[in-house]
Amino acid sequence: MVTPKSTKPASAERRLAELGIELTPAPIPFGAYVESVQTGNLLYLSGVLPAIGHEPKFVGRLGREYNVEQGREAARIAALNVLSAARNHLGSLDKVTKVVRLVAYIATEGDFVAQPKVADAASELLRDVFGEDKLPVRMVLGVASLPLGVPVVLEVLFEVEA
Repeated sequence: MVTPKSTKPASAERRLAELGIELTPAPIPFGAYVESVQTGNLLYLSGVLPAIGHEPKFVGRLGREYNVEQGREAARIAALNVLSAARNHLGSLDKVTKVVRLVAYIATEGDFVAQPKVADAASELLRDVFGEDKLPVRMVLGVASLPLGVPVVLEVLFEVEA
């Protein structure tokens, strides 16, 4: 994304503002773990849920309690929590130099096979914030259940300024 006043790509923080996204405070872990760990120039975020505050926003499985669009909303909320946790750790999302990897775990029922479409909501948000050139590799897995009964859990690996 090029801004009208500059030939430099817009920053992630600027893109958030342009998209009208105000991040909530970083998620509070639901157990004995931390939301993010940095080693060198890699920032790991794992087990990020679609929670608002300290409550899961969705509880159930896709193909049973939720449809694809509801699953996409859960994935988007989890991705917003990824951004909040990364900003909390780094101080600014502008320190992200690449989104390396996205893993989306999708709790499904029966013959539900639209897991990639659900995961696209997280990928699309990351693309909109960081730019097409920083898109990650991605793995999408359908599973029988996830912690607290949520339908989506994300794992993200960022490359960051050292």
